[in-house]
Amino acid sequence: MRRLLSGLGSILQTPFGVILATAGIWHGILWGLDIPFNPIVSVVILIIDFFAAYYLLDRLIYFFAQFILPIQNPKDRREIYARVKIFESGQRGPTLFIKNGRVIEHEGEAGKRGPGVLALDTASAVVLRTDTQIKGAVGPGIKFTSGKEYVAGSVDLRSQWQFIGPLASDQPFLNPVPISSPKVYNELQNRRQQTAGLTRDGFEVSPTISVKFSIKRPIQNKPTESGVISQYGFDPASVRNAITREVIELGTSDNKKTRMEWNKLPAHLVVNLWREYVRKFKLEELFTSEGVSGLQTIEDMINKRVRQADVVALDDTGTPTGEWVESLEFKQLQARGLEISQVRIHNLLFEPAMEENLTKQWSAEWMKTAKREEELLNDEEAVIETAARNEAIKNFARIVSANFDNPIAPPQDEYATLQNLIEPLRESLLVESGANSEMEIERKKLDDIWKWLLVNKLDASRHQTGQGNS
Repeated sequence: MRRLLSGLGSILQTPFGVILATAGIWHGILWGLDIPFNPIVSVVILIIDFFAAYYLLDRLIYFFAQFILPIQNPKDRREIYARVKIFESGQRGPTLFIKNGRVIEHEGEAGKRGPGVLALDTASAVVLRTDTQIKGAVGPGIKFTSGKEYVAGSVDLRSQWQFIGPLASDQPFLNPVPISSPKVYNELQNRRQQTAGLTRDGFEVSPTISVKFSIKRPIQNKPTESGVISQYGFDPASVRNAITREVIELGTSDNKKTRMEWNKLPAHLVVNLWREYVRKFKLEELFTSEGVSGLQTIEDMINKRVRQADVVALDDTGTPTGEWVESLEFKQLQARGLEISQVRIHNLLFEPAMEENLTKQWSAEWMKTAKREEELLNDEEAVIETAARNEAIKNFARIVSANFDNPIAPPQDEYATLQNLIEPLRESLLVESGANSEMEIERKKLDDIWKWLLVNKLDASRHQTGQGNS
């Protein structure tokens, strides 16, 4: 009985139920007041009311449905009208919103089969499929799905950073097993094992590796089917390959095969390359103080392997061989519709004992380098001092010989010769002395010599004059 009343209430809430209830009440009043009416006319009028209500409701649904979503053409208006019309019937498909590559839905929405609608923001794309085939990729905008189509997978079109390995605060080689929180310890060791690798001399190192990657973007950004141009770029082939092309990861314990998600592949390839290259270097070679360190070489080679089709090979000691080889990692990324723009290696962790040995070795190398640089500075200082001394001698010779430029000048006595030597030197010191106390002392010495010359020259002249008179 309750179910019957509930169904009757649902019918009365519809426009047709309202018309039927109104006609019933009206004719009940006529019958109660004993007012005659023609049943055939009443039925005809009721049928006309039903058709008018149906037509009016249909047109109103068509009119208001086009304002539900940002649609721009008559075809989309017909599509949204059809879905709104059957919304309450249970025959509709899923209505989904995809934001930043994540499907947002009500409970049980994705499991519905029937004509549906997808609304994707500018950073999202999906691949649609049926039970038997892949239909294709859908970019940002509005997409109306058929009754057999459903979402096979979604992607985020933005560039993403992924961090693998220990955190900056982790010390996996120092911390003992905590009694109170073994779960925290296990998580720390799991992060350590994510990037753990062995050097050529057998030492375990575990860095933090950061990878910046994205779905491959088109050369020319074109509008999607809905007329939307995404600032992140949308390449249908790359989105389809990222979702549909599977990479199977073999488990280490039970040999279990696991399908790898598209956004896990870049980190997986980079970690394998890190372990491949770190085996070519000794621990001390990763931190050489001169030239390019082994760690810089590894980071550079990983970036080349994931961004170039061909790279120069390294031998077992990390030395370039000059041979160009094909990069399989680059091919895998291309086939999956992905691209890696940057790889960084930092926060390298290893056994504390090795760190002490490296510190001692760096100290010894630093002292050798410091002594070598000191010797170079001393040699350079000696060269500069010799050059400055030679330049000073040349400058002195030019100054004191300034009054002897005339080759036909008459011969002079020794006092006049000394005066010609000292006079330009005094003038030069007078100009350059300034506030320099040492130059001032030298200038005073020359002034004393100049006075001595004047006195002796005068005495000599008087003596010569006296001899002449006698």
